[in-house]
Amino acid sequence: MTAGAAQSRDMAARASGQPILAIRGLKRRFGGIVAANDVNLEVRRGEIVGLIGPNGSGKSTLFNLVSGMFKPDSGQILFNGTDIAGMKAHRIARLGLARTFQIPALFENMTVTENLLAAAAEGQWDGAHERAEVAMQLLTLEAVRDNRAIDLSGGQQKLLEFGRIIMRRALLILLDEVTAGVHPNIRKIILDAIVKLRDEGATFFLIEHDMELVRSVCDRIIVMDAGQVITTGTFDEIARDSQVMQAYLGRRA
Repeated sequence: MTAGAAQSRDMAARASGQPILAIRGLKRRFGGIVAANDVNLEVRRGEIVGLIGPNGSGKSTLFNLVSGMFKPDSGQILFNGTDIAGMKAHRIARLGLARTFQIPALFENMTVTENLLAAAAEGQWDGAHERAEVAMQLLTLEAVRDNRAIDLSGGQQKLLEFGRIIMRRALLILLDEVTAGVHPNIRKIILDAIVKLRDEGATFFLIEHDMELVRSVCDRIIVMDAGQVITTGTFDEIARDSQVMQAYLGRRA
């Protein structure tokens, strides 16, 4: 299939609301702890979907199962029509899924430019240098292009990790608290980039504790508690949901 045909297919799928990620009956236990308890959810193409819930509700475990860090005990994880449950992380990445981590995973002694190009080498190399320039401009990293990753501020490291995701041309991007602890200016850069990339065809699934961020950018929100999905809807809908209130009352967010 040509790139143009693939793009047309993806545009048609977004218009029809076809899911790019469908999770069915997903279960994972760690000893006596059930971290994923019959999880069922969908993320449709072109959406920005937020995943929220109290600490220990299973959000990070779910991301680890989807990205191949953990293997599920049972259930399906359908990504772009392929069941990736139990598949190795590098194989899932090659299918077009990418994720960030709470602590950026960078090549610390490589420059910003080298980190971006390395990400392209792991994925799609064609036009890598041009795409690196675009990513640096989008994330305002041009001034530190020759700085080593280890010498960047914490916020700049978050931007660089996001830039590495951009370089992979991923179909689905999992963001794990991508704006946690960053300066408001950097937070805005990241949010603007998320919206721009979604408009260009990317799909986002993000874990976030910042409710203002969730309210401002997410099309839909999924709420987890005790390893289960308890509700899904718009921000206004979940804000009025009694199950959500019960999940958060008396717990640290």
